[in-house]
Amino acid sequence: MQKITHKRNQKFHYSPLRYPGGKTFLFPFFDNVIKENGLEKVTYVEPFAGGAGAALALLFLEKVDHIVINDLDKAIYSFWRSAIFDSAKFIKKIHSTPITIKEWKKQKAIYSDARAPRFERGFATFFLNRTNVSGILDGGPIGGVKQKGNYKIDARFNKERLAERIHQLSLYKNRISVFNRDGLDLIKDYLNKKNTFIYLDPPYFEKGATLYLNHYKKDNHEALANQLNKNADAFWLLTYDNKKEIKSLYPDRRIINFTLNYNAYESRKGREVMILSDALAG
Repeated sequence: MQKITHKRNQKFHYSPLRYPGGKTFLFPFFDNVIKENGLEKVTYVEPFAGGAGAALALLFLEKVDHIVINDLDKAIYSFWRSAIFDSAKFIKKIHSTPITIKEWKKQKAIYSDARAPRFERGFATFFLNRTNVSGILDGGPIGGVKQKGNYKIDARFNKERLAERIHQLSLYKNRISVFNRDGLDLIKDYLNKKNTFIYLDPPYFEKGATLYLNHYKKDNHEALANQLNKNADAFWLLTYDNKKEIKSLYPDRRIINFTLNYNAYESRKGREVMILSDALAG
């Protein structure tokens, strides 16, 4: 099985979203796993999609036939639904929206309103992700509210490039499914399907509450492990922060250690683990 490496490489970055701990760099590894296991016309499923970086790379480079993007966070789901299936309106909104602190405050209010229409909330989610420090939705704007930092609020908001990424999504909309379901519930529909590869990147065990709106508790991690261990012969793979509590939930599975560069609030290297189903352990 191919070695896992994490390099700062924009080559395979197609997602319009920025995500701390994003796994786009795993694309070559996933491509190799799919080939090694002889999977054809693959449906690739991400139950905890977030930025869906690896999913989009696999789809756009024709490594898989269909992708499933799922996120329990209604705001993230609203973004994907709007960007993929209402892309012309979304692109127009990108070009017409000023990237200012005044606008940031407006979009933050929309994002925080669970009753806001799906398109408006989806765009607000995108706006904050592109203008906040490290893309953290509940964080502050790049450069600070007073814009005294070295970088300003528009530093990660290249309108032309982002519009191109949204347009590319629209070209593949018939090959993308988007759901707003609990990840554990979703995988039950796909674990036993032929030519299906499931990649799970659940909320971190240790700091999930600081990074995810719908973070997992101990019981959630245990329930996920129980479901996956019962289906060890299916094609699935998951990544977690490297904690003994997590590794103890998968005593009979193959576990690989790797490091990841984080940029959430501070630059640092994180220790993570990859856990593989028996079908992928060869």
